Amino acid sequence: MTVDHTPKIVGAVWGLLVLNTLGSAGAKTIIPLPRSLIQMVTMGALVAAFALALAVNLRLRIRPSAYVFLLTLLLVPSVISSANLESGFGALFRCARLALFVGTLWLLSRWWDGGLTFVRQHVRMYFFVLGSVAAGLAISPGAALPELYGGRLVGALWPLTPPQIGQYAAVITGLTVLLVLGRRTDRTSAVVVIVPSLVLLALTHTRTATLGMLFGLTLAIGSLVLTSAAARRFFAWAVLCTVVAAVGFGSALQAWFLRGQSQEYFTSLTGRAKVWDALLAADRTTAERLFGMGLGDKSFGGLPIDNSWLAVYHEQGLTGTVIVATIIIVLGGVALLRPPSLQRACAIFLISYCGIASYTEAGLGDASPYLLHLAVAASLLAAPAAATPLPAPATPRRRAPRWAQVRR
Repeated sequence: MTVDHTPKIVGAVWGLLVLNTLGSAGAKTIIPLPRSLIQMVTMGALVAAFALALAVNLRLRIRPSAYVFLLTLLLVPSVISSANLESGFGALFRCARLALFVGTLWLLSRWWDGGLTFVRQHVRMYFFVLGSVAAGLAISPGAALPELYGGRLVGALWPLTPPQIGQYAAVITGLTVLLVLGRRTDRTSAVVVIVPSLVLLALTHTRTATLGMLFGLTLAIGSLVLTSAAARRFFAWAVLCTVVAAVGFGSALQAWFLRGQSQEYFTSLTGRAKVWDALLAADRTTAERLFGMGLGDKSFGGLPIDNSWLAVYHEQGLTGTVIVATIIIVLGGVALLRPPSLQRACAIFLISYCGIASYTEAGLGDASPYLLHLAVAASLLAAPAAATPLPAPATPRRRAPRWAQVRR
């Protein structure tokens, strides 16, 4: 049994980072919340997270981390492009936010030791967020399932969009499944997390989160098949249930997946392809191609980009795109080189989920839940800290008798 030496205040810091990345744009809530108030809360959470992390790590002890180092490099094209003010003063504000976010991760890296501490914190915090979504659904089903979003589940207490809720539900479901397979949590606790999360995921009708969870779990469990009997049994049952569901509920699954959309609209990725084509066809100077237009709200022509790679290219240029690609490649390569373990499986799940979601969701180039997911993966892949050997007790030096001393 391992002893967790991570201070409890680190969990509070992680919770504040989660709060900061919830965002301020979303559905209408039961009690109208001014966007300025929400932004004040989220930004205040980040400042408080940095202050608490600094207070608990006053000596500035950090661990080498390729992930956080690459995020630090990502600040360079962000600042260069934002300094032109083509995206307004908000771009510089977003750069400051990203700098505080990265600085907080550096301070927390001291406790990245390859353990499951941050996995548990991640699951707890996002389960609390999903609890607020479920509470909003119970209080006002009409506000939680508005016609504006086609009857998809949104946050009625805090403005959360269906893709956000689906992302949180998919990530904590996958991590909890892996914790059960690794016997790091009991089945009762797992059911309490997994069942409500899957219900909320189904109500959001979020295809990206569902596919990311299934693909990520397939890779993660596959990495455990050769060393875990529980993983082999779960994999066999999962394949059997998938075949039965495909045969018996194929039409229902197809209807859920299409969300009432036409085949043409579905093949255009619900209109995203038109925005992507326009973004790639836009005229840019050499500097804008290299460093982008500056950090913005991940939109082009007033429409959301909904693609991490194109959003990074638009805001941080080819330089930022190369850095983000390097982050994914480095984390994935390190995970593949690690021996089979539960920590490695959780890291593979998070990395693969972010890779799948990056195609239809933005967030890899700015402070977001996706960077937090990858931070958890980096903490899992960190080498355990070497134990400091205890100094040997000093033995008193005995003086040799005079007759035994060598005379020169």
